[in-house]
Amino acid sequence: MSDPMRPPVSHSRPQPESPRSESPRSEPARSRAALRTAVVWDVLQDALDRRVKATGRQALDVLDTGGGSGNFAVPVAGLGHRVTVVDPSPNALFALERRAAEAGVADRVRGVQGDAGGLFDVVERGGYDAVLCHGVLEYVDDPAEGVRNVVAALRAEGVLSLLAAGLGGAVLARALAGHFTEARQALADPDGRWGTGDPVPRRFTAEQLTGLVEAAGLRVGAVHGVRVFADLVPGGLVDTEPGAVDALLRLEAAAAELAAFHSVATQLHVLGETQGNEGARPPGGVRR
Repeated sequence: MSDPMRPPVSHSRPQPESPRSESPRSEPARSRAALRTAVVWDVLQDALDRRVKATGRQALDVLDTGGGSGNFAVPVAGLGHRVTVVDPSPNALFALERRAAEAGVADRVRGVQGDAGGLFDVVERGGYDAVLCHGVLEYVDDPAEGVRNVVAALRAEGVLSLLAAGLGGAVLARALAGHFTEARQALADPDGRWGTGDPVPRRFTAEQLTGLVEAAGLRVGAVHGVRVFADLVPGGLVDTEPGAVDALLRLEAAAAELAAFHSVATQLHVLGETQGNEGARPPGGVRR
């Protein structure tokens, strides 16, 4: 693949609010960023906790492909795990180093410059208990090859956290903004793009993402819709209405598990498991 593993460093990606071990939703002051990441963080943290129990090792080896400045890597390191971040941007890796130092986890975070096409030039094949592939598939030439690459980085028993842009959320957003022609264009376009000005090269349905994961040899452990409501609710309402953030977080968590809402989510999260990895299967849904 010739494309970088992720867009330029200015591209906005979700990030947990705190590098500590608890979910962002347990923070007293929850921002709108937390609203957009709580589902993914809870699913990821649960998956890592299960791998700790299954392996008997407190510190796992985690690979964050296209991890940028450490939006997820630093909180994962805060759980006690060793995280390797692969990113093509030197600026992002510099920010990662600074963020890890500020969080006190610099000894557990390693940044290396690289891209999807040369992933195994910089990291070990089959060397990781968990791989994060967040906001990457939208930008690579061949998503199927991209998934095969990250799966090849997993150990015999491991989990893949895959997060990508959802088609339905983009269609709904364009329609609600009054751009009906663009909404229809996104529906008809093979890559889910609403026009030449669309900054996202590719979007996916839940069926497409699960198909990619299964084709790469993994079992789909869970599928969640992400940012089902958070991008649609006016910021002023969330910021000023007492209890609105907590209520919206609970609503997001409840809707995330329902297939009916996957079709309108801004992002889709798929948890993939190696075939022999019974310990990774989620015992339930997202924590509320």
